[in-house]
Amino acid sequence: MTSAKLGAVVTTALTIMYVALLGNSAFRMIQTGITVAVFMGWLLLIFPALAIVFIVAELRFGLRVEKLGKVLEDAGEWPRFDFEMRPSGRVVRASADAEFVKYRANTDADPANWKNWFALGLVYDAAGDRKRARASMRKAIELANDAKAL
Repeated sequence: MTSAKLGAVVTTALTIMYVALLGNSAFRMIQTGITVAVFMGWLLLIFPALAIVFIVAELRFGLRVEKLGKVLEDAGEWPRFDFEMRPSGRVVRASADAEFVKYRANTDADPANWKNWFALGLVYDAAGDRKRARASMRKAIELANDAKAL
């Protein structure tokens, strides 16, 4: 199990524990009939429930990206990047930017190909642009679903 998966499992377990422990307190607050206590009790139920919804969404996203990566790896089509690496193992931003130009051109040339969007997401991630990396991966997942690759 990778550290990211372990972290996701631990976070999920802690959130479930949090919801279970607060649920009892929330129900007791709601049963008091005191307006402020009832309001706080409902908040104690709603916010953890929202946290669970967001965690499930993130887990589904991660599993889908992992599945797409496995499809590419099994087909021998994993993108090969020419990144310059720092001694720490991180990518030098300038080399990521240079790779970005190539992969952005591929995506612009064939925007319906989920593999191009996946590769672009990896380049964005290497450059440290997590927001665009996730957006590219979402697009890859959408196109892969349309192409029945997932």
